[in-house]
Amino acid sequence: MTDDATAPDDAPAAAPAPDDAPAPGSAGTAPRRLPVTDVSLVVLIGTSGAGKSTFARRHFLPTQVVSSDFCRGLVADDENDQSASAEAFDLLHYIVGKRLAAGRLTVVDATNVQPEARRQLVALARAHDVLPIAIVLDVPPGVCAERNLSRPDRRMPAHVVPRQHRELRRSLRGLEREGFRKVHVLRGEAEVAAAGIELEKRYNDLRHLTGPFDIVGDIHGCRSELETLLTRLGYHLARDGRGRPVDAVHPGGRTAVFVGDLVDRGPDTPGVLRLVMGMVAAGHALCVPGNHENKLGRAMDGKKVTVSHGLRESLDQLADEPEEFKVEVRAFMRGLVSHYLLDGGALVVCHAGLPERYHGRASGRVRSHALYGETTGETDEYGLPVRYPWAEEYRGRALVVYGHTPVPTASFLNNTICLDTGCVFGGSLTALRYPERELVGVEAEQEWYAPVRPLHGDAPGAREGRPLDLADVAGRRVVETALHGRVAVREENAAAALEVMSRFALDPRLLAYLPPTMAPSPTSRREGYLEHPEEAFLGYRADGVRYLVCEEKHMGSRAVLLVARDGAALERRFGVAGPGAIWTRTGRAFLDDEELTGAVLGRVRSAAERSGLFEELGTDWLLLDAELMPWSLKAVELLRRQYAAVGAAAGAALPEVLSALEQAAARGLDLGALASRQRRRAADARAFTEAYRRYCWPTEGLSGIRLAPFQLLAAEGTNLAVRPHDEHLAWIDRLVAADGTAADGTAADGSAVAGTATDGETTDGKTTADTATPVLHRTGRVLVDLEDEDSTAAATAWWEELTAAGGEGMVVKPLVSPVRTVRGEGRPGGLVQPGVKVRGREYLRIVYGPDYTEHLERLRMRSLGHKRSLALREYALGLEGLDRLAAGEPLWRVHEPVFAVLALESEPVDPRL
Repeated sequence: MTDDATAPDDAPAAAPAPDDAPAPGSAGTAPRRLPVTDVSLVVLIGTSGAGKSTFARRHFLPTQVVSSDFCRGLVADDENDQSASAEAFDLLHYIVGKRLAAGRLTVVDATNVQPEARRQLVALARAHDVLPIAIVLDVPPGVCAERNLSRPDRRMPAHVVPRQHRELRRSLRGLEREGFRKVHVLRGEAEVAAAGIELEKRYNDLRHLTGPFDIVGDIHGCRSELETLLTRLGYHLARDGRGRPVDAVHPGGRTAVFVGDLVDRGPDTPGVLRLVMGMVAAGHALCVPGNHENKLGRAMDGKKVTVSHGLRESLDQLADEPEEFKVEVRAFMRGLVSHYLLDGGALVVCHAGLPERYHGRASGRVRSHALYGETTGETDEYGLPVRYPWAEEYRGRALVVYGHTPVPTASFLNNTICLDTGCVFGGSLTALRYPERELVGVEAEQEWYAPVRPLHGDAPGAREGRPLDLADVAGRRVVETALHGRVAVREENAAAALEVMSRFALDPRLLAYLPPTMAPSPTSRREGYLEHPEEAFLGYRADGVRYLVCEEKHMGSRAVLLVARDGAALERRFGVAGPGAIWTRTGRAFLDDEELTGAVLGRVRSAAERSGLFEELGTDWLLLDAELMPWSLKAVELLRRQYAAVGAAAGAALPEVLSALEQAAARGLDLGALASRQRRRAADARAFTEAYRRYCWPTEGLSGIRLAPFQLLAAEGTNLAVRPHDEHLAWIDRLVAADGTAADGTAADGSAVAGTATDGETTDGKTTADTATPVLHRTGRVLVDLEDEDSTAAATAWWEELTAAGGEGMVVKPLVSPVRTVRGEGRPGGLVQPGVKVRGREYLRIVYGPDYTEHLERLRMRSLGHKRSLALREYALGLEGLDRLAAGEPLWRVHEPVFAVLALESEPVDPRL
């Protein structure tokens, strides 16, 4: 079994000691460290009583050991019931397979002295592309028999141990031929007792290296272009006495990574090798092999190969090099590892691409795929093999960077990118800056080698990412987020989201973000209040937050706006032409009228242009979070069916009730308490009606529409949502100021606009909605220092003033987010709420009903835990989607957390919270 995860391909495996080697004595036995690869299948081999279980307990975690005795007990309630062995080993193989599929070190504790038993285990290791390792405990049969006799639970015929020991001895010389890549033989009790396990990382596991990296595509002997590219990337070249480049170092500590195919076809294969080998030796670069290195290495080793596809050029050029250089080249190519895992597993570099199931694995199959890719078995019209389009189906978390198949331009395809842009064929030499995901290229100086097949635009990596697939969203989902770890989505919630998304939502290519739900502040114990700023301030102080921003909560509905600078901007980035879109928290178009949507977007676009935000942020589009008013613009039917109906019913019934009570009181009946309660109910009903009517007013075209942005979410290549909130509000103020006129009828420069009245009509009665009347509105705010009592008092007074005037309330946020609590010794803790809403007394009548103030004690029993958990999960998903959007990841990767937010919205939670 070929393995390059722990040693180069032709490195000798550990050889077992000969059968007649003397067992070391018990006295003075030197400790022996047995190297075991961290992801492998360890097969313990030894007779019954050899001490395999004791050895496993001493050197491995209990969860890593799968014992045949334990499995026998599971299926038969008796670990010694030999009649259950077949079922027990079926179970053992199943468990082993599941662990190997998950990439776990697994140890099999069974006798394994028979070749058939080992054959099945080696087949399991090969099926999961991990290294099979044999550890043989060769303990004298007399010792094993004595141990078995001392165990009252184990009785076996006297001939069993000698037979097992004979089978063991016959097996020793053939274990490598059976497929074991490493074989460790421990002879005698003393050597077993003195042995230890030394876990080895796989050679391809460089997850501890986090970069930054510059990943360079196929060079094919184009040494001059490589020098130009490295210089453009900022590397300083070092040269030998003859002026040849032998190293390159980046002053910023960046590391170059070469995807292979350094050699063949081009004009200076030795020069490329000299430079790359020098960089690797100095620790300034990493390199994986290409299929051309593999073939050249075999040719230089004297093996029979077909001299084609540029190999002749390399051999001729190397013939003029000194023998010492050729020896170094052969050693270099032999030592190359098929692929590397980098940056915590977030980056995989290989030559021909690698599906996720092969990442970090070690087998001939993995190496073959990394070197050559996978073909369909067909050939094209040029006689070349047709490559299987693995990248179109790739859905892995890691970015896979590769080469091998020339493409006209490098582009991301489902979190993969091919960097072979055909330099030797007259194309270009391309590098990817990571983690920036920025492409840097240099044009070829000439066509050095005529391609058999012209570069064409339908090669892998030259197309846009694949369309969304049902498998991307169906069933139970687990989404990895950088902020909150793994977020699970139940199957039933995913089904509900799929219904909404497929029937009602906008084109998913545009839906880069859905706003998270927001939890209310902790429940207040103040007389007459359900929510109050004091609890919000106390909660954030307990979380270790000092500075807050309190933002006015507008009387509208949450809206997300994607605004394009020009008609082609969205098509360039999102693949959908148009002015942009406005959508709700569930991804539906906010306005049914496309013309009105375009008018609102036009006002935002013009304001962003005049305020210079497009230029400042270096973008042709903006994603904004906002409130669109009035509430009745979106919820008119809800208002009619629910709120207006309640108000109308109370307005019709309660006056009649009060009239009847007054008539009864006039006849001398004592109904004072009942009449007083009904008068309170009538007053509450009037307050309820007044509360919801504040959120409703007529609109005609743009007239009456108000848009209050409060956050810029994203621009090209940037997740803006993680910027401090005072930056966002400053940007928003610039937008508002640039939107024609301010709310007081003055122009952006403060001068009065002639003939403009504050009610939105000109003095001659004509509407000014499309010209002077402002659409964008400022979001009021107060900054709070929680260590300053005057500051918190001022914010509380501001909230009281807002709510007394009929406002909904405010949202309290940490000034800088995201924020984590601080555990002991300064360790980061859990995620802090990104914002809590503190709603006013009168607004809460709309939520809890006209007479909710009579039931405050019961309402204070409300549970906020689920709502707060939901808010954190949706917030983390939202930022994850924006991060992926900024990184230029494919649609399905951006859509994954967005869809998850929508799915979580169907979790059962009190809608009044």
